[in-house]
Amino acid sequence: MRDENIKEIVIVGGGTAGWMAAAALSILLKNPKIHIRLIESEQIGTVGVGEATIPHIRYFNQLLGLNEKDFLKKTNATFKIGIEFVNWGQIGESYFHSFSPYGVNMEGVHFHHFWLRHAMKEGAPPPDEYNLHCLASKRSLFAHPKPELRGSPLSTIEYAFQFDAGLYAKYMRGVAESRGVTRIEGKVVDVNKRAEDGFIDSVSLESGETVSGDLFIDCSGFRGLLIEGALETGYDDWSHYLPCNRAVAQGCELDGPPIPYTRATAHKAGWQWRIPLQNRLGNGHVYCSDHISDDEAYAQLKSGLDGAPMGDPKFLRFRTGIRKKAWNKNVIALGLSAGFLEPLESTSIHLIQTAIARLMTNFPDKRFNQSDIDFYNRKTLQEFEQVRDFLILHYCATQRTDSPFWNYVRTMDLPATLQERIDIYMESGRLYRENNELFGENGWFAVFEGEDLRPKRCHPVIDSLSDEMLDRRMNDVRVAMHKCLEAYEDHQTYLHKLCSTA
Repeated sequence: MRDENIKEIVIVGGGTAGWMAAAALSILLKNPKIHIRLIESEQIGTVGVGEATIPHIRYFNQLLGLNEKDFLKKTNATFKIGIEFVNWGQIGESYFHSFSPYGVNMEGVHFHHFWLRHAMKEGAPPPDEYNLHCLASKRSLFAHPKPELRGSPLSTIEYAFQFDAGLYAKYMRGVAESRGVTRIEGKVVDVNKRAEDGFIDSVSLESGETVSGDLFIDCSGFRGLLIEGALETGYDDWSHYLPCNRAVAQGCELDGPPIPYTRATAHKAGWQWRIPLQNRLGNGHVYCSDHISDDEAYAQLKSGLDGAPMGDPKFLRFRTGIRKKAWNKNVIALGLSAGFLEPLESTSIHLIQTAIARLMTNFPDKRFNQSDIDFYNRKTLQEFEQVRDFLILHYCATQRTDSPFWNYVRTMDLPATLQERIDIYMESGRLYRENNELFGENGWFAVFEGEDLRPKRCHPVIDSLSDEMLDRRMNDVRVAMHKCLEAYEDHQTYLHKLCSTA
């Protein structure tokens, strides 16, 4: 009987995507008969500017058995409790997308409904007063969750990291190689397909070496060397919805203790990220070339740096969108090879992580069942579309009228899925989480309220509460949040304490 099990896995490309895949597969595929090889060339650089993450990265690190203190030290990481958005609703305004929930749900109704009714009263506190991380961000505080305090907001704390993407890839490489992954130095110059079915048989290197495999993982970045260059899979362009198509990145010196959150500042034709690490600040300007030149974009970035520039600026070109198939024949695209959504909500590494998990759920044998492949592609598209819609909301919800760029995104046609969400929220304040999507009620409410989109009414269940009862409940929640803040510590001090004991 023929053995149909996968024996040879070839990962083309290193960087964050390649080494994350190699590290995870080396742990999850506990079979000595499966060989994992990763091909990368020192001559080909990686994008390496995505330095901010969302809380799900912790579960990936736990899967790999990483020690958090060691991880923090080796990647120059800081903690992240959310993202501050500056100048998005209107110039001069800001809001905070927190990883912790607002208040507590009551009567089976989400807390934001209670706040929406309470906000009708003159002098009512803003929503930040009912969110631990919003309060902590204003004083640069951090705390780990305390699950033993059941029922306390301290038990629901979520957090992520801000780290050096290059060091993270190096860290992942160490994990992978320690578990048997073989690295091959070389540049792929040719892709060889089987005549009978068009599947990838092997890749040829500049050195003359040929590397064959059963399953290929394309981590070659925007080029999509296998998924596009060899298989001509095609690409769905989403530039209509997310028109930014360029970025320029440059690090700079720290201007003070690193804060535990990322900042996204909107400019006339895009936005600028600010990501604090232990040893420097990561900065970048994401922009639309239809409305600003590269020179102007870099000048805008440089004028917004909080410290002396470090190194030369790095310019990037991209198209937002997704491959028509993330899995085609025996090739699976991960990271930038699969698609690109701008880093506004730090989702790039998360999409790599979930793709790896989806691959493990549908791990093939040499027969490559098409139903499994179709399911994988359908779920990948769904996930990308859900994140896409959330990103679009940041743009279309704006009140800005100061430039052609903002006038375009404020008035552009929207995906039907997003338009439905907006219509439902603006009528009744209802938010929902569909198919376990990445961003839930907390995130959607932060953007809606942060950019001054207030619904006509809130959930009718709350009408049964008297004004006095609602005032008392809201005050109790607010007092509890401020009391819990006493368990937080100064972020820089806390970080130094952990790294010094790593």
